Amino acid sequence: MPKSKIAITVESTVLAAVDDLVESGRFPNRSRAFEAAAEAEIGRAHHTRLAKACLDLDPAAERALADEGLGRDAAAWPAY
Repeated sequence: MPKSKIAITVESTVLAAVDDLVESGRFPNRSRAFEAAAEAEIGRAHHTRLAKACLDLDPAAERALADEGLGRDAAAWPAY
């Protein structure tokens, strides 16, 4: 996807925090850090982050985790 160049104004403390993330290697540059922040906020606004994360789940592995240990404890649970 083509990228567009923009100019933004941010508080100096925000820029310092972004620079720290770049220096620590979390992001390759300021642009990518701000792009990731914008993508995250857009995801929150559209309530899609959870849905996208769920797409990465393996149903069989999740079922195995949910069932783990139930055989031993299931008899002690009250009947519904």
